[in-house]
Amino acid sequence: MTSVAVATSAPARARKLVGAGRRQWVGLIYVAPAVALVTVFFVIPLGMTAWMSLHNWPLMGEHAFIGLDNYFAILRDTRFWNALKFTAYYTVIVTIAIFAVAFPLAIFIERPRPLTNLYRTAFFMPAVVGFASASLLWSWLLNVDSGLFSPAAFDLGLTGKKVNLLATFQPAFWSIIAMVVWKVAGFTMIILMTGLQSIPQDLQEAAVIDGAGPFARFRAITLPLMRRTLALALILSVAGSILAFDQFYIILRGGPRNQTLTAVYWIFNQSFVSFKLGYGAALSMVLLVILVALSLIQLWLLRKPEGLD
Repeated sequence: MTSVAVATSAPARARKLVGAGRRQWVGLIYVAPAVALVTVFFVIPLGMTAWMSLHNWPLMGEHAFIGLDNYFAILRDTRFWNALKFTAYYTVIVTIAIFAVAFPLAIFIERPRPLTNLYRTAFFMPAVVGFASASLLWSWLLNVDSGLFSPAAFDLGLTGKKVNLLATFQPAFWSIIAMVVWKVAGFTMIILMTGLQSIPQDLQEAAVIDGAGPFARFRAITLPLMRRTLALALILSVAGSILAFDQFYIILRGGPRNQTLTAVYWIFNQSFVSFKLGYGAALSMVLLVILVALSLIQLWLLRKPEGLD
């Protein structure tokens, strides 16, 4: 009797193994296109960039292996560190501004009310415009002669003359902040809205019954349950700000007086203006390490507390 049971169970186990093997191959086939895309457009370029960073790689002519010389040169590159300092300052300011606008908008459009879909569409609409196109639009809006803001302020009597908003650092910087908030806040709003909608309504109602006010509910319920959503929105905002280039290149060209040079702008300048591709690759690798480190720190700070489901 036992031998018969063993004999009948062996083919069943074989069929299960064959089925499991087929499912694994099917899964590999499904993920193969994504793996190929990541390999071709990320892994291979990353490897080539790392290899180039170890060379003196001019645009024309032979390249020569120089080891870590490019990285040692970065330590002496005051322009890069000044650009990195400005990038950090810009990242902090613009991230705070984006969340200050996006969070109230997300709370406003979270629950169904009249014209909610219209509000959501209107607030999100700038996000579909590319950064280059948005920069060109705002370059015209900020033009002192043919733009909108300065001539309108003069015509309304708000200013005694047409003010060039791009001539000095402070108005130019805050003009860029306004443009980026207009462009990005709607996208961040949608991310935050999905987090708000995932919070069980029963928790909010129970807190109201217990006498908790809006601020207490926001601090004790909303923020803790939105940690993952906040981490995603924060990482996207910080990463995008650190990699800022289009708006500073198109609107300001790094001015006034090179005060708005970002890290990516300096990498572009070294790679495609000075044609020092190897040095530009080394700068890119350093910026990548900084970006990964900041993302890991953000994930750690916004990690889900133990016991919170």
